[in-house]
Amino acid sequence: MGTADRTPGRPRSSEADAAILTAALDLLIERGADATSVEQVARRAGVTRATVYRRFPDKTRLLLAAFEAANGNPSATPEIRDVEHLLTGWASVLADTRQRRLLRRLYSAFEDYPEIARAYQSQFGDQRSDTRTKVFERARDRGELPAGTDPQVLLDLLSGAGWQHLVTYPDTCTAQDTERYLRAVLHQVGYRPKERK
Repeated sequence: MGTADRTPGRPRSSEADAAILTAALDLLIERGADATSVEQVARRAGVTRATVYRRFPDKTRLLLAAFEAANGNPSATPEIRDVEHLLTGWASVLADTRQRRLLRRLYSAFEDYPEIARAYQSQFGDQRSDTRTKVFERARDRGELPAGTDPQVLLDLLSGAGWQHLVTYPDTCTAQDTERYLRAVLHQVGYRPKERK
């Protein structure tokens, strides 16, 4: 249950909602999922555990909500115009120091908390992957990618490159540096953007 859900009774405090998500996000980044508890989140947010549990029935949903709030609660089906738009968006995220730390924490939690991975994939991953795959399909149809390009394999390749960047490049990389890196990966598989009129 997220903060957008409402039940009968007294209206919820938007300040409490924000404080809970901020506390959960800060603790996740600082300590990781394993060392973050609902009790710690409640204490840092200045609310009771019951207040947290009324909004989020378990830690998995709380951490997922915090992750999404950090990204501005994006749509499960993002609007991506083309490959250039996709590159710019990914580069922006990968160049943000706080986002980089958050992503590393999130991915490292998947081993010990597979339910977080399953919930994230079910709630957002499948639809977002489908949207991005269609972007590559359209690029292939326009001749910007080789005719034999498999969009799903290409998405996996670019996602893997993003993870490689997170773990091997410094957090001081700029968006321009990061975009050049991602673009070089796509260049190797034959991506050649066409001039737009």
